[in-house]
Amino acid sequence: MGGRPSTLLIACGALAWEVTELIRRGGWTHFAVQCLPAHWHNTPQKIPDAVRAKIRENRDRFERIFVLYGDCGTGGLLDAVLAEEGVERIEGPHCYEFYAGASAFAALHDEEPGTFYLTDYLVKHFDRLIIQGLGLDRYPQLRDDYFGNYRRLVYLAQVGDPALVERAQAAADRLGLAFQLRPAGYGTLADFMARAAKEKSDGKADRRPVA
Repeated sequence: MGGRPSTLLIACGALAWEVTELIRRGGWTHFAVQCLPAHWHNTPQKIPDAVRAKIRENRDRFERIFVLYGDCGTGGLLDAVLAEEGVERIEGPHCYEFYAGASAFAALHDEEPGTFYLTDYLVKHFDRLIIQGLGLDRYPQLRDDYFGNYRRLVYLAQVGDPALVERAQAAADRLGLAFQLRPAGYGTLADFMARAAKEKSDGKADRRPVA
């Protein structure tokens, strides 16, 4: 293909920095990335059809397509689309689980079901996505309506930036929640991308169904 990327990763915009960083680290020049808006987590019904459109738009341009999305609140509709299109996604219901790992996330949930989670992306955009997105900047009295059943905030940190840890602590304080830092790194996101890269190097066939 003359150096042209052969594998497309369709990703949530909340993963854009991490995905491009992993590509840089791995030297995976055969990957191309197209992201959908991160704020669609507030309107997850938009995600399945948008992912389908991306797949169909790019099917003839790439040998392989993978999706970097959890179920992300689509209630199984994203998986139904991917089954129809013959495209694989990373396992897990959301990015919290595939950053932390399934068993570690289950343990966190069992330890305290009333846990609110942040990632690097959510820490960086906390005011826009959480405070403004939920209208707490205009109606701060709604905080207890949204977060009254939560007891703690767990920050699943990707890079361990002290400035982000400080901002995550401030976010917990603002929501009135206990704070806990859990260094998570890139979790199974890195594993999934490495396997996708290995499939390319091994010369495995595309998984798309024959029309």
